[in-house]
Amino acid sequence: MCIGQVGNLLPHVTLSANLAQHLMPAWGLSAAEGGLMASGYAFGYMLAVPVLTTLTDRIDARIVLLWGSIVSGLATAAFGIFAQGFWSATAIWSLAGLGFAGAYMPGLKALTERLPPGDTSRAVTLYTSSFSVGVGVSFLVAQLVADSFGWRTAFLVTGFGPIAMVVACLLMQGQRPAPKAGRLLNFAPVFANREALGYILGYGAHCFELYGIRTWLVGFWTFVIAHQGAPSWLSPVVLSFCFAVISMPASVLGNEAALKFGRHRAITLVMIASACVALVIGLNATAPAWVLALLLFVYGLTVPADSGALTAGMSAAAISEHRGATLALHSTVGFGLSALGAWGTGAALDMAGGPQSASGWLLVFIVLALGIALGPLALLWARTSSSRSLTSALRGGASKTPGR
Repeated sequence: MCIGQVGNLLPHVTLSANLAQHLMPAWGLSAAEGGLMASGYAFGYMLAVPVLTTLTDRIDARIVLLWGSIVSGLATAAFGIFAQGFWSATAIWSLAGLGFAGAYMPGLKALTERLPPGDTSRAVTLYTSSFSVGVGVSFLVAQLVADSFGWRTAFLVTGFGPIAMVVACLLMQGQRPAPKAGRLLNFAPVFANREALGYILGYGAHCFELYGIRTWLVGFWTFVIAHQGAPSWLSPVVLSFCFAVISMPASVLGNEAALKFGRHRAITLVMIASACVALVIGLNATAPAWVLALLLFVYGLTVPADSGALTAGMSAAAISEHRGATLALHSTVGFGLSALGAWGTGAALDMAGGPQSASGWLLVFIVLALGIALGPLALLWARTSSSRSLTSALRGGASKTPGR
């Protein structure tokens, strides 16, 4: 499943990897337009994931995963063939995101349904952290192919990646979920589960930051090279690949810290640290390249370190009969805020001077820091609300106890 997911993620940042260097100059796009085009992937995902993931409570998640992977690959290849400007590119890239909506969380559901009883925290974390490996490979392949053969070829090549998950689905044993009555899109039980909702909102803050930096990482490092210079071996290809790949051990270690020290405490510390690192990068956008490379390496550790812990916490807090709906809301919030992160950082870049301005990049990192800083507030709200609900329940039970 993890190998299949790496294949499914091969198209994931093909647009972001080529946005600043190829697509924006070719079509004369502003940073806000480029960010909005990149956010189309997350927007398509957000629209489709409530239906597709909740559907896995009624049919085998393997079926949804299979067709989602096929659509994602075909749409990515179609981008390389048919995209001609902002509108057509955004529409096709949104379709690719819609396909991925049938691939990521349904894949997690297909995995957890086939695991033996017991603690699935490490298995879920391995699956979610392999996301980072897939993104790193996507950055690497997309840029290398585009630099050698053009950006259209990059989309065609990465469009073959989801074949790996198609093969995994065909080798997977089928399952038939128990019949379930009621409405398909019933999120009321999920909203009532304050513990799970806290992790979902925290995941939204995480996705805002993650998608924002992934959209503009290559653009920022291109700015650094143009103004400060950098060693030839430290190209945007190398930097973006390393930034993505170190996310996997960071996510695994973050979840291990959560298991040892407490999930809320570990996630909160990671989010605060990530906000601080983002501000330091923004304030030092004109520092020497080696200083910024070190800071980005640290940022590459803090940004994903809360991902596995958030998803594992949500999965553990979900009620079994509403697990599909909980996963659906988790992804809807996450990728909805991903879309906002890509567009919001692009708009901030335009507002403060554009991709060639240090002040523009300062505002980008301020926006990222503010976004992730909302995560601890969401966790605190969830804990406070849960504590109040428990206290009320205990008081209610005590009031019904007959006195002596």
